Parts: sequence; C-alpha cells; structure tokens
Amino acid sequence: MATVTFKNDIVCNLAGTEINVGDVAPVVTVVNCNPMLKDEIVGGAQDDVQLVIVVPSLDTGVCDAETRRFNTEVASLEGVNVKTVSMDLPFSAANFCSVAGIDNIAVCSDFRNKDFGNAYGVLLADGPLAGVLARVIFVIGRDGKVAYKQVVPEITQEPDYDAVLEAARAAK
Repeated sequence: MATVTFKNDIVCNLAGTEINVGDVAPVVTVVNCNPMLKDEIVGGAQDDVQLVIVVPSLDTGVCDAETRRFNTEVASLEGVNVKTVSMDLPFSAANFCSVAGIDNIAVCSDFRNKDFGNAYGVLLADGPLAGVLARVIFVIGRDGKVAYKQVVPEITQEPDYDAVLEAARAAK
C-alpha cells in the first residue's frame, strides 16, 4: 500500500487498487459540476489524451492554487482533455469555478461512491484526511494506458507542473 504524508509527519495510507505507468486506466464515472451533475468518464481509450488532476479539496489554498495554475497552463494544450477530481460536492466545486474563473478544466467529484479513488488507488485510508483523495496526477494516453503518474508525497505541497505538462504534451 502506497503512502503520502500530511504536514510532513503524519503518514497516510492510500486505499484501492494502485495504478501505475503502463497499466490500463480503469474506466470510472465521476460527476461534473458544469454541466451540473452530469456524468463524466475518466480512463479507458478516448480520442484525446487525458490529464487527470486529483486533489483533496478545492477549498484549500494548495488545491486552489494548483487548479488555477493548471487552468492557465492547459489552455495551450491541444488534444488533451483535462479533468480535476476531488471529493468536493459538485455544488461547491461549481461555486469555486465561478469565483476562480476556471474554464479550461472539467471539475468533477468522486463523492457518490468513491469509485475513482478506489479504482486508481488514491483514496486516503487513514489519518486526519481519511476519505478524501491524495494529490496525484495521471496522464492517460489515447490508448487508455497510463503514460505518466505523479504522486505528490506531501499533501500540502504542489505538484511538479513542468513535468506534468511535458508528459501531457508527449503522450499520444
């Protein structure tokens, strides 16, 4: 079982099936906040490369900053479908998006059954944030295989944006 830390000293175990580079990305349904409550498919083979940005909650400073930065950075990516997935309710996510001007990313929730968190092995199993998602990035190629994975080892830190964007551009 993989682990991450929270505030550098609390170890949190990740639950679910660990998905790694080269694995087929499971097809999972999450819930979009715009259009509200629309089912959104993540994983599997698709026409575009998928960049899946997984965050604990949009209502934190780090997740807010990460989502805003990716919203700006991905505007120039062609052929890449970008989704952010959290446990936030779609109503809260929609409010965040309207305030933050998020318009280049589909912001989605895994609140219904935690299917995404379990299928991708990114659900926090214990610690103070048990039940939410870890900070992880997946790039899924058009063939449905994971081309890149970045588990941010400390939940309160931002990801390596340059590495993520490079992987998204390189994926086919």
